[in-house]
Amino acid sequence: MRARSPHIYLVAAEASGDALGAELAAALHAQADEIALSGVGGARMAGQGVESLFDISDLSVLGFIEGIKAYPRVVRRADETAEDIVRAAPDAVVLIDSWGFTLRVAQRVRKRAPHIKLVKYVGPQVWATRPGRARTLADAVDHLLTIHPFDAPLFEDEGLKTSFVGNPALWRGSDSGDGTSFRVTHGLAPDDPVLMILFGSRSAEIERLFEPFEAAAASLVAQQPGLRLIVPVADSIRPLLKPRLAGSPALSGAIVVGENDRYDAFAAADAAIACSGTVTSELALAGVPAVVGYRLSPLTHFIAKRLMQAPYISLVNIAANEELMPEFVQDECTGEALCAAARDLLGNDALRNEKRRLLRQTALEMKGDGAPPSETAARIILELIA
Repeated sequence: MRARSPHIYLVAAEASGDALGAELAAALHAQADEIALSGVGGARMAGQGVESLFDISDLSVLGFIEGIKAYPRVVRRADETAEDIVRAAPDAVVLIDSWGFTLRVAQRVRKRAPHIKLVKYVGPQVWATRPGRARTLADAVDHLLTIHPFDAPLFEDEGLKTSFVGNPALWRGSDSGDGTSFRVTHGLAPDDPVLMILFGSRSAEIERLFEPFEAAAASLVAQQPGLRLIVPVADSIRPLLKPRLAGSPALSGAIVVGENDRYDAFAAADAAIACSGTVTSELALAGVPAVVGYRLSPLTHFIAKRLMQAPYISLVNIAANEELMPEFVQDECTGEALCAAARDLLGNDALRNEKRRLLRQTALEMKGDGAPPSETAARIILELIA
């Protein structure tokens, strides 16, 4: 018999990890009659009763130079976190995403308190770059909870027990939109061809992708006068994107929607031109055939090209091991190339329907079976400490 309630320590160092940590905390509370949670996280985890040891905004670092400057602070915070874990003596520590910070914490705890179970939630992307990190993680933790179905062999080959729990992004409803209602609301006929343009959610993505995406849209509208355009706009880039849309002859007449209506827009669309990112997986689940474009700064692309191991940049293509979504990166990301690929999708019903089927099939495998990822993760963690 356990003499006390189980105690789990959660560590998240950035906003995305805070969201995953909050969902996991809620699932742990739901599955355990009595459980103690503590750790490091943000406002969302605090809303689930996990008061953070410190403000994680300290650890929000973007860019190479900023990372060098922040290194002493990150190391100090990792030391503080490990010290708090050893003092609290939890049954398990769950280290969420944030490779550099959570690895430092894991290594320090393993050295000082090897009896504490260490669980990594979301592993490093060894399928993309730096495969040696699989061995590093295997030496540092006891169990990996992965969100990608193709991760397990890469880590288990290094002796790390790995469980696929599902991709949280694919449990947020991208396949639940009401396309009929959207078309009625925005004056679109049932047979109007509709193309969605998704520029991304970062200012750098807008700066680099607006020109080729706009050029592709202009060519497609000229070739297919009845084509209607939809542009979902994230709140984070609305001030930057709206003036550009208004000043574009091709896009000024587009239907612009906010984040609350984007899944209805997915359901109404026949095809999409999209910035590479999480949205391509969401489009796949919604069954929207898409053309993917991306551009990096010249220096970043030079480095990434030499580190990249995967043949594709889109997770759905990696999961399927084929290019279900045509990809155009860097110099290949031109208006002409994007237009040609999107025109093939819009003009060929058989091709579009086959793409829908394959994308949905692959995305459902990526989503995971049964319960949402946080619930599956909570069950595995509780079993590990039982």
